[in-house]
Amino acid sequence: MSQCLSYVCVTPYTVAKSRTGGVLSRLLMRTDLELVGAQIFAPDQKFADEYSDSLKERAPSNQLVLLADYVKQYFGPSGGRPHRTLFLLFRGEDPCEQLLNACGHLYTKHVEVDALAGETIRDTYSDLIFSAENPSEVRYFEPAVLTPRKQDEANKDLRMFADFFEGRENLVENVVYPDPTKIERTLVIIKPDNWHHNSSRPGAIIDMFSRTGLRIIGIKVHRFSLSQALDFYGPVKDILKDKLAPSYGKRALELLEREFHFKISSDLSGVLGASFGAECARDQFHQIVEFMSGQRPNGQTEEQMEKPGEVKCMILVYEGENAVKKIRDVLGSTDPNQASYGTVRREFGSTVMINTAHASDSSESYEREQKIIKISYNPMASIIREHVGK
Repeated sequence: MSQCLSYVCVTPYTVAKSRTGGVLSRLLMRTDLELVGAQIFAPDQKFADEYSDSLKERAPSNQLVLLADYVKQYFGPSGGRPHRTLFLLFRGEDPCEQLLNACGHLYTKHVEVDALAGETIRDTYSDLIFSAENPSEVRYFEPAVLTPRKQDEANKDLRMFADFFEGRENLVENVVYPDPTKIERTLVIIKPDNWHHNSSRPGAIIDMFSRTGLRIIGIKVHRFSLSQALDFYGPVKDILKDKLAPSYGKRALELLEREFHFKISSDLSGVLGASFGAECARDQFHQIVEFMSGQRPNGQTEEQMEKPGEVKCMILVYEGENAVKKIRDVLGSTDPNQASYGTVRREFGSTVMINTAHASDSSESYEREQKIIKISYNPMASIIREHVGK
């Protein structure tokens, strides 16, 4: 069966309540689809109306009317302020059916609370409350997520989303802070080791970062090219050489002495550190680059250097007061075995290299890193059009 695209749109309320991690976990665990794109965006009223009208045209059922009215009222700006919404793009076989099963159906009739099991996303995060006096009257409705039922509906919606995403920056700036000088941004990478197979890990990591109280203002699925990985981790190269070369040289000296049964002069120790030790440190750097891009930086052509890598990660931008410190406190030490309990790296990291996530260590680092990975650009529109056309 052919691979198709479908989507889940996470409502502004669900995003604002920092439930995005839980939603993503359910979607990854309950489907065998590949997450190929993610974007935070702020719909204007024109888009909200267009999306609402599209939903209303499909069928006059209670569910779709409820959803259409909700989108018209709550997706657009309120009080002049646009709201953050999360768009998740999935690829695979029967994506509409799989995503609908994970998201769950709306109940347009009164359902006893004890009858709900929390199995689907809507069971857990949505609300549909009827009037006690009039069981047919909806008092409160929050769907948590929206997803199409059929592939033709998905394709129509995807073209509409692609038109809206085209040319828009990937960062949503919808809040005016009382003192902007106190506001920082920091960049988080959920690394490739979290994406080898569908699991709850990426969502659980986002959930852990949500306890900082910071706002996600940008997100995208990214594949590092070799060139980007070399540039991004360039500052680490000299650090590794300074830290590792002497120790590798010392270990090489000890091995040679044991093998040949004589004492080697201390002068040779320095030579081994500068030669063999430096080569080992360089290999460690190349392993980091390979881990992040899926390729070794040896003998590659210029075209190969710029090509997106074979492994993916997710990049998020958080904003708020003391953002850098707050995120790094939750992230934990570079070595997962030395990280504090309850931190991301302690919970999910394996080694110093495979330590599950990266976070900027300063505002200056954020500025450097966001330029390398071009955080303001999200390829969502081009991904959609490649599959469903214009």
